[in-house]
Amino acid sequence: MYNHLTDKHSLLRESLTVVADEVGAECVAVLDRLRSPGSDIRALLEDVAYRLVRICNDDRSRALRRLAYGQAAVNPELVELARERTGLRTLDALSDRLARLTLSGHLGTADPATAAEQFLALLTAPVENRSRMGTSPVRTAELRAIATAAVHTFLAAYGPREH
Repeated sequence: MYNHLTDKHSLLRESLTVVADEVGAECVAVLDRLRSPGSDIRALLEDVAYRLVRICNDDRSRALRRLAYGQAAVNPELVELARERTGLRTLDALSDRLARLTLSGHLGTADPATAAEQFLALLTAPVENRSRMGTSPVRTAELRAIATAAVHTFLAAYGPREH
């Protein structure tokens, strides 16, 4: 392995890339549930939200955040790499799913990209706060409460519009 990865920075970058790709792929897979919304959009969004916060709270994701934070001053490109492969990848997929939900009448937004960013903020900010920036896991009951509150607030802003 060290023959291929010639220095500590390369090893760190490769490790971070692998984990970030796994986390990003898992988040996008969860968002695929939004492709078939059914009749209860609130229940679907709560399920997706809970699954996303569980991913954000798992050991791998928390370790990734701690590593990125720890490298921010020395290797800011590692922070950007993690952000691109996790957060931006998830944001792009969520924007697409929310646009489709808007077109089908399940949501009411003129700007799915902003709605997606705000949905993720409603989920990740409380997880980041309660996990003390990824240093300790958040209990399952708290994760459920975060997901439920996020969806409640999100639907208050972006729920279907009555005609």
